[in-house]
Amino acid sequence: MQKIIAANWKMYKTRAQAAQSAASLAAGLRTVPAERCVLVFAPFTCLDVVAQAFAQNPALACGGQDCYPADEGAFTGEISPAMLLDCGATWALTGHSERRHILGEDDALVARKTIFALEKGLNVMLCIGEKLEEREAGNLSAVLERQIHSVFEAMPEGQSLDGRFAVAYEPVWAIGTGKVAGHAEVLEAHAVVRTLLQGVLGNAAERLPILYGGSVKPANAAGILALDNVDGLLVGGASLDAQSFLQIVGV
Repeated sequence: MQKIIAANWKMYKTRAQAAQSAASLAAGLRTVPAERCVLVFAPFTCLDVVAQAFAQNPALACGGQDCYPADEGAFTGEISPAMLLDCGATWALTGHSERRHILGEDDALVARKTIFALEKGLNVMLCIGEKLEEREAGNLSAVLERQIHSVFEAMPEGQSLDGRFAVAYEPVWAIGTGKVAGHAEVLEAHAVVRTLLQGVLGNAAERLPILYGGSVKPANAAGILALDNVDGLLVGGASLDAQSFLQIVGV
């Protein structure tokens, strides 16, 4: 299985800044290791320039940080899968903790977005993770089970996922805080996620990548990536600088 190294640029970068960063990444990744797939979740306004910069390298891809579960309509401020595809995006991020806990998205809405994006031809990276108080209360497994099952209970039977779906485990308490989950904590959470996926998908779960996200940096990336059941990284702040992200991709 390829390791997916994904950048989440969040609400950063103008079009000019995004174009410069994407060009630097494309230049630095002319030869991507065969075991790596590199993905950038850029702001909607920058998707086209990132896609253009990546167009000549099939190992590089870009995605939208969210999408709405409708083809079109009176949904002010939202963006549809068709719009993302039109801009050159091939992926969508769903369920990021900032959308769950700052913007109030519940499990049902995240599930609708995930399923609709897949149905419309996008690849999807589903984010899951617990808050600190949930982990300290011993509710890690219950939280991850709720977040995963809400998607698969609503997913149509026969939906193709191979090569099109990934799960990113991001402990909420480690996102943007500078704190990173220890190796034992990552191993525990990723083992839970793999078991939950096996419960709904059987042997096919072994082909679904599970990424870790949460204060990933060049200094800790290699150690995390070497752990069992860690099939990639979702990088936030450290991905905003092209050279920093190139170091992580090259670990």
